Amino acid sequence: MMLSWLCCMQAMTAQNASKDSTDVFFRHFDLGEVIVQGLTGQTKMKNAPAPISIITQRELNALSATNIVDAIATQPGVAQLTTGSGIAKPVIRGLGYNRIVTIGDGVRQEGQQWGDEHGIEIDGQDVHQVEILKGPASLMYGSDAMAGVLLMHGMPTLPEGETKAQVNAEYQTNNGLYAYSLWQGGHLKSWTWGVRFSDKGAHAYKNKDDGYVPNSQFSERAVSANLGQVGSWGHSQLKLSYYQLTPSIVEGERDAATGRLEFDGDDVKTYGHGLPYQKVGHYKAVWDNALRLPKGSLKAIVGYQQNQRKEFEESNDEYGLYLRLHTATYDLRYETDEWQGWKLTAGIGGMWQRSENKGDEYLIPAYRLLDAGVFATMSKQISRWTLSGGLRYDHRTLHSYELYDDGDLRFNDFHRQFAGLTGSMGAVLNLTERTNIRLNLARGFRAPNLSELGANGEHEGTGRYEVGDNGLKAEYSWQADLGIDYASDLLTAQIALFANRISNFIYLARDAQQPGRYYRFTQGDARLLGFEAGFDVHPIHSLHLGSTFSMVDARQLNQPRSTRYLPFTPAPRWTADVKYELTHDGQVLNNAFVAIGMECHLRQNHYYEEGGTETATPSYTLLNASAGTDILVNKRKVAELYLIGENLTNRAYLSHLSRLKYLGDRGVSNMGRNITMKLVIPITL
Repeated sequence: MMLSWLCCMQAMTAQNASKDSTDVFFRHFDLGEVIVQGLTGQTKMKNAPAPISIITQRELNALSATNIVDAIATQPGVAQLTTGSGIAKPVIRGLGYNRIVTIGDGVRQEGQQWGDEHGIEIDGQDVHQVEILKGPASLMYGSDAMAGVLLMHGMPTLPEGETKAQVNAEYQTNNGLYAYSLWQGGHLKSWTWGVRFSDKGAHAYKNKDDGYVPNSQFSERAVSANLGQVGSWGHSQLKLSYYQLTPSIVEGERDAATGRLEFDGDDVKTYGHGLPYQKVGHYKAVWDNALRLPKGSLKAIVGYQQNQRKEFEESNDEYGLYLRLHTATYDLRYETDEWQGWKLTAGIGGMWQRSENKGDEYLIPAYRLLDAGVFATMSKQISRWTLSGGLRYDHRTLHSYELYDDGDLRFNDFHRQFAGLTGSMGAVLNLTERTNIRLNLARGFRAPNLSELGANGEHEGTGRYEVGDNGLKAEYSWQADLGIDYASDLLTAQIALFANRISNFIYLARDAQQPGRYYRFTQGDARLLGFEAGFDVHPIHSLHLGSTFSMVDARQLNQPRSTRYLPFTPAPRWTADVKYELTHDGQVLNNAFVAIGMECHLRQNHYYEEGGTETATPSYTLLNASAGTDILVNKRKVAELYLIGENLTNRAYLSHLSRLKYLGDRGVSNMGRNITMKLVIPITL
């Protein structure tokens, strides 16, 4: 897919994000005007000491993706762990799973994210803007935010007196993916409201090596509604949503004579699910409040989520595994106005969880969890310097319930408590009006999840038997970031370096002493080094040339070659893009552009080889192209139209972070050539 360059240099304010843009991939904005929300409350991006990327709605519209994680994985330093085309998990600077917190509708998304084939239960059509925080620099989110935070922002509040609607439609040629979304919202007499319905489906995808990949189809449906009130006093809003995902599970079995993937059905291009498959339902209610006070603001947000995950193996009517997770979250914080360069934010936050086993197959024990944290952050502007820092204390209590299966003890009853003191301190020097230097040092903390502590069962979606260890310790990290960025009318450039040292790093490795695919959770000390760099130059007004490079080297300390490198570490990635703007201020076609891009993933020789856990992955290069335009009638925009081509040479390749790489004798390749057509119709009522 077409890759935009470092989005730190491409962001817009929340107000500007809703406006038309003459650029999609390469843009320069005044960083002083960009407002981010994930560091110490709302702050200007120019003064943020830690790396932040922002993807606007316009950029999301111009990307081809099968889910929201697929879209954000285009950013330098961000990758995705995939299970076919329907399920993806984010990876930031080599770290994923419960080391990344995803915020949707203002609360942390909780949906059994410990699992390889468990994606993020968020409707991508309902995401207006994505804010990506890299590293443990976000003191707002406590345990699990060790690698970073993804903030999924919804549609912004419309101006007083406006009522609007929007229709989105999409089709992809490779897997027949269709998607559409209908939204309508308004702001009348201080009342705000919005409703959305989204639907998506895809049949099996295909590639050059395997043809169509049986049982790689999926379907997705979501509905949401919000109602609130806005005034000079602040705001109060209630949002209700439901998300459903039904992905089939690729097993990768091949015919011994032909080597072709086996298929039991009649139509490999069916949109209906096959066997085995999952059915995931996610319910969420969020009450978001803000009260304007004389010298600051008080914000309170509470949420309830219920995640239901069922796996069907032999029958369409009888599930085997059924996990039901209840989560209640709360966050209360006070944020001062800026006073003589000082700004303070303090608050408390936490969650309560209860997980139940409702099926007759088991992977993790039922459990309850109680989490609480308190934090304070402060920033100060002194001349050309912005100094910031803060502290947070978290405490988590976790209890696992005993379970007997056919008279045998399957899960132990155990109780664990974890506590962590974390913090960060950073500085930004505005060296010149065009050059900034950023430095940040942060302490991260993560408590083990229940899969790591208590798993004991075969994970159908992975083909592995997994065993946890309830004696695992909490992870702690120290990460240092150094960044330099430059912006002028001709050139924008940035480089961000990081070093991360993690104690008690937890990972899953194959036990070669056991028959079959038997895996155990274990831990050791690790260090990660890497950087992201990129530039955008436009020698003439309409021509943009851009390139990025990102890499991470992730190792265990004091280990032999077979266990030296951390599992699922992304390969180094180089991208290059050329974009030409065809029109500005056109009468019918406006903001039209054409672009071509190259995405090169280098060979990954750094892999965890003990027990055959991983293998090396060859390099591959993908060629992409895109075009887009606004369509005007009587000088008013009536539509946005995009045409996006991915993997135009139909290259057969295996991503190092694809779980399908390890199915069968030779794995299953990623998607081949794919052409995406998108239509966005804005309606003002």
